[in-house]
Amino acid sequence: MDQSRTTVGRGRLYDSILDTIGDTPCVQVKSSVPEAVRLYVKAEFFNPGGSVKDRLAISIIEEAERSGQLLPGQTVVEATSGNTGVGLAMVCAAKGYPFVATMPTSVSIERRKLMRFLGAKVILTPKEDKAMGCYLKAVELAEANGWFLARQFETDANAKIHQNTTAQEILADFEGDRLDYWVTGYGTGGTFSGVAKVLRERRPETKIVLSEPANAQLIDSGISQERSTNGSPVGSHPAFEPHMIQGWTPDFIPAVLQESIDNKRFDLLVPIGGQDGIEASKMLAQKEGIFTGISGGSTFAVALDIARNAQPGTVILCMLPDTGERYLSSPLFEDVAEGMDEQEVALSHSTPGFHLID
Repeated sequence: MDQSRTTVGRGRLYDSILDTIGDTPCVQVKSSVPEAVRLYVKAEFFNPGGSVKDRLAISIIEEAERSGQLLPGQTVVEATSGNTGVGLAMVCAAKGYPFVATMPTSVSIERRKLMRFLGAKVILTPKEDKAMGCYLKAVELAEANGWFLARQFETDANAKIHQNTTAQEILADFEGDRLDYWVTGYGTGGTFSGVAKVLRERRPETKIVLSEPANAQLIDSGISQERSTNGSPVGSHPAFEPHMIQGWTPDFIPAVLQESIDNKRFDLLVPIGGQDGIEASKMLAQKEGIFTGISGGSTFAVALDIARNAQPGTVILCMLPDTGERYLSSPLFEDVAEGMDEQEVALSHSTPGFHLID
């Protein structure tokens, strides 16, 4: 029998790029994992915009369309660290809405360029003002111009899409199999809240592991977030410090996240350092060919530590929120050279032709 790899197509045609959002694969990782333990990653970079936030973006826009909050041709505005902005830029481009993103200057340059390439306008706020600064700027612009504010940090559409898609995919992929741990970080808290709610009901034996940056442990601090009556945060959380894990843990606890904290939907809360996330991301790339960012590396680092201490037969799933291409200008790539190193130069000179002149 011919063992060559072949494909037969998906058996369907798509009306829009937006119809390809979701149904991302769970892939087993074997490097550094004990032989008797199975560790899987849910590769959210298979979404068309390259991250888990594509799910949030389509949910926000379609829920607002259904409710009448978003009018035809109305401008959409949102505060973002990048991935939600890219997702919204993609969705708005496909649906015909102008989109404006606000984001701090501390976020990687390629995220700005991706949004602008998709037709969005990007308003930068000082990094000293943290996520709260770009959040307040988005509110200000929405109120001044009559724009639709996406409100990813408060909207019910956030956790809802993960209940309806991400969680259902996990249930289907692990039907009839063990699932001992599910591991995630948080930004808005939507992935965690939506999936955790379903797992608590349908797979109560699964331990839910939530992670946050070691130097910005907002949840573990036990300090409440001040917020207004509509759920929006009032001021930065006192436990926040700038950290390396872009997309994780803004300088406030979002209302979407707070609801699941209040309902105790996690079993373990694990801190992780940004450098540990970088090293885990590199390992995934160089040992498994899996290309994810610092947030994915951080989630994987937590899952790998669980795997190394787990009983034989344990099955673990962790989220990889996005692609590593979002981080080319970040510390993830700072030791990756643009030119040839000594070994590469030596290889070039090991044959007589087609090499650079010294």
